[in-house]
Order: sequence, then C-alpha cells, then structure tokens
Amino acid sequence: MGNPAAGWTLERRAKQREAIQRWKPWEKSTGPKTAEGKAKTARNGYKGGKWRQDQQLMKELHRLLRSQRELLRSGT
Repeated sequence: MGNPAAGWTLERRAKQREAIQRWKPWEKSTGPKTAEGKAKTARNGYKGGKWRQDQQLMKELHRLLRSQRELLRSGT
C-alpha cells in the first residue's frame, strides 16, 4: 500500500509535530515488561542491521559463483 506519510503536506506534518510535542509519548513509554516482550525488542536491530549486510554478501557470493560456473562451462 505504500508509505501513508508520503501524501502528507508540510502543513499536516507541522500540525502532527506540534501535537506530538504536546502529547510527549516518550515520557509515558516504559518499554517491555515481560520476558517475551524483552526478547522481541532485543531482535529489533536485525530489521535493518547485520541481517541486511549478510543478505547483500550472500547475493554477491551467488553472483561470483555464477560467474565461476559460467567460466568453467565455457572452458575459458
């Protein structure tokens, strides 16, 4: 469906920013309480971190192996 914020105007963004500054939700946040919740949040870093780097390395490895296979098949 895409990014819902992509259609926001500068005025709407400013109003939202002001509302959030009034609400200050970060002051009420207490974080996870249960062991399950703590375990889940401990995995948050993998969404865009090391896992993505590993994925990119695997793609590059597959590309190199494909090239090697093609060279071996061509006899060059």
